[in-house]
Amino acid sequence: MNRTARLYALVEELRAAAPRSLTVTALAARFEVSRRTVQRDLQALMGTGVPVRTAPGRGGGWSIDPQMTLPPIHFTTEEASALAVALAAADASTPYAGAARTAAQKIAASMTGPASAAAQELATRIVTLPSPADSTVHAAVEQALTTNTVLRLTYTDAAGHESDRTVEPAGLLTAGGRWYLIAWCRTRQAGRGFRLDRITAAAPTTEQTHPHDLTELLRGSAAAGAVQPTTLTSLTPPSAN
Repeated sequence: MNRTARLYALVEELRAAAPRSLTVTALAARFEVSRRTVQRDLQALMGTGVPVRTAPGRGGGWSIDPQMTLPPIHFTTEEASALAVALAAADASTPYAGAARTAAQKIAASMTGPASAAAQELATRIVTLPSPADSTVHAAVEQALTTNTVLRLTYTDAAGHESDRTVEPAGLLTAGGRWYLIAWCRTRQAGRGFRLDRITAAAPTTEQTHPHDLTELLRGSAAAGAVQPTTLTSLTPPSAN
């Protein structure tokens, strides 16, 4: 069994035992590897966001949180391949790229059957030229969007002019491979779009924002015709109207 297959199998072994814990010795015997190998694999899983945890002392061991895992998922080969391609596109320039990587690990651990092997094989045949991105800026933008708080940023426009802005984030727009933060700009007293790779500095605050309608902020702009991606419609709660 290669290491990738063993990592998936470790997750399934811990899931089957949950909420009980399993010792490293028991896991090493189960997979016929050394205790050091199992320890290294478990630490790798923890580092990639899989909710495994360890309890020291007598009666302790490794376990996985059943509330934070997925049951086995049966994808078709095409569905699994689509996921591999979509996740490959979530490079450093993509908002929430870090969370996408840990989500991918959880999805991969839950896949079973031929589709899982197909996705793994396809993943070896996808390469990308990473786009430079400021992780500090992205973290600040993500935090402001998630917590609905005011964001202070420094922005360089297409003409090279730099300005400091205080904005109230409303959402994200993707177009032509670029990502934009759509927000109410207190400096301009109007809706504005800020290309993420042109934000040179950003700092979240604790000030809560007033809700802004994304469609209204885009009205009259070049992005007025923007629509929600069909792949996200199933995640959207139904309208109250």
